Amino acid sequence: MAEDVVRRSVVAGQDIDDARAMYEAAYNGRQFHIEPTEREFGYRYTIAGDDDVTLRGNRFTGSVEGTVQVQGEYVVTWITAGTGAMDLEGTGDLTPLEPGQPVLFTTGGQNRFAFADYKQNLVHLDGRYLERVAAEVEGHDGGPLRFRHGGRLEDHALQRWTAAVRTVNAVGASADASALLRSEVNRLAAVSLLSTFPHEATSLPPELLLPRHRRVRTAVEFIHANAHLPITLTDVAAAANVSSRSLQQAFERALATSPTRYLRQVRLERVRAELLEQHPEDVSVGDVARRWGFVHLGRFSGAYAAAFGEYPRETLYR
Repeated sequence: MAEDVVRRSVVAGQDIDDARAMYEAAYNGRQFHIEPTEREFGYRYTIAGDDDVTLRGNRFTGSVEGTVQVQGEYVVTWITAGTGAMDLEGTGDLTPLEPGQPVLFTTGGQNRFAFADYKQNLVHLDGRYLERVAAEVEGHDGGPLRFRHGGRLEDHALQRWTAAVRTVNAVGASADASALLRSEVNRLAAVSLLSTFPHEATSLPPELLLPRHRRVRTAVEFIHANAHLPITLTDVAAAANVSSRSLQQAFERALATSPTRYLRQVRLERVRAELLEQHPEDVSVGDVARRWGFVHLGRFSGAYAAAFGEYPRETLYR
């Protein structure tokens, strides 16, 4: 077994350009706009943990806004002082953050934010690690996790999450913690996240676990995170950092389909999930189909039947 790499670092300063470069690199960010406020500008960013889980702290005197794209990990954050707002639903609208209330970044999607004179805590979990724990605990085949964003935690859930983070932090602060102990608290963090934040598992073809298909996996994760938005092939290719043509060729090699067809299939699956949860008196097939971008209901119905072996109306009336 490879030896765990323990990470502890502190980056601090008072230069705006240095801060912009550091934060954009740390969070795959772009278009960061940083301005001083009435207080003297400064920042301090700390990291403690290993390859699976890291706890991070951020103290920032100034205002900052921009967009980050979290890839390959799941990130929970909450502010303890100052003001902050994030686009939690992928709509472009910023929702004010309540101090002490944790929220999740959208993995694979664009996360717009605005903060000022704030203190922030973050928990980063490696994507493969959390997905592996989820598969073990929840009994599915693994794959990306799709979290429901924007809900306020109930008091008991918040207390459970806070207690877990406190335990993980105590071990992370200890230079004498063994690899076994770190492994146990990492699992505690993962299980606590899974039990605290509602989510669904997304099954991925096993081929995407191969290193040579990492670009396709990135694109697939972006599609799952943004299927409710009007994304295009160009958007998906940009998320994977390849040209549209290269991405189409990579999809054909890895999955024998195109990015556009894959996106349509994901949206069909989202329609099916909604129909299974809804009651016929509350919603119509057409309403759900149109919400997921299917304009021609006849073609939609045929594609749905081909994918699932039954018509959408049959699913709704189960």
